[in-house]
Amino acid sequence: MTYTKDDPRSALSQSSGGKPGGPVAAPEFLDFSVTLPDVTTGAGSRQWLVRGQNFVLIHTEPAPGDLIWSADLASEQVVLLIDENSALRGASGGETHAVTGPALVVIPPGSSEIVSTGSGPIVQLLQSDEDEWAKRASNADSYAEPHPHVAPLEPWPEPVGGYRWRTYRMADVPDQPGRFGRLFRTRAFMVNFFKPGHGPRDPHKLSPHFHDDFEQCSLVVAGTYIHHIQTPWGTDATTWRPEDHVRVGSPSVTIIPPPTVHTSQAIGSGANHLIDIFAGPRADFSAQPGWVLNADDYPAPRG
Repeated sequence: MTYTKDDPRSALSQSSGGKPGGPVAAPEFLDFSVTLPDVTTGAGSRQWLVRGQNFVLIHTEPAPGDLIWSADLASEQVVLLIDENSALRGASGGETHAVTGPALVVIPPGSSEIVSTGSGPIVQLLQSDEDEWAKRASNADSYAEPHPHVAPLEPWPEPVGGYRWRTYRMADVPDQPGRFGRLFRTRAFMVNFFKPGHGPRDPHKLSPHFHDDFEQCSLVVAGTYIHHIQTPWGTDATTWRPEDHVRVGSPSVTIIPPPTVHTSQAIGSGANHLIDIFAGPRADFSAQPGWVLNADDYPAPRG
């Protein structure tokens, strides 16, 4: 782990170096700014569907007023309203809700509908054991066999007060020195909804690090980034890969496998905005007092 002294993550305990077993998966760079959508609705909304080991992500560039989702799920889903132009009218459990972004919404299990009432992007996160949706992902073949270094998803405890629609607006989150981003968790996800930055990241203050047994999904929603990823060498030289230094635009998804060393560098001259997604929740981030903003709603496991 390499963090600058002013990076809140410098207080985290060190990883052990990953778990043994099988080759390390290759990173995936899924740049929606240069690829055709997987779905175009009759009203003109464009959708890209991708997956990781434990999650499915649907990115929608909506037409206002379009019904972009109507389905039944066995588990919660997380919806990200990316900016102030992102808005929805949602229905679940016989109730309707209207939300304007930027915001994170949790929709309870069961039947639900989402109508986009704005023109800004909407991102949905589903568990990959929702098989119908996992099979639709454009990169489904990458997970025909489970990646051996990624731990299976083990959902955390049920939310306090039971399942219900929950809305967390970014405008309600005050700045707090020492806190790392704007972290939220559910039973199956942890999302760091960073604030947008402006201009390039200082190349003298990057943060190369690795994770033992979980993927990182880096969702770029504005600007341009370079993802720097280094796959560690094992004893089998035929599995070695050169370093990746891949430039991506927005929107894009990069899936970073464990235990690769990685860091992301904003290089755009204007607004740059990245959101990190993990499935399931991170124990190390959750152990830091005050970091997880909805910890009272979604408790951590005991013991």
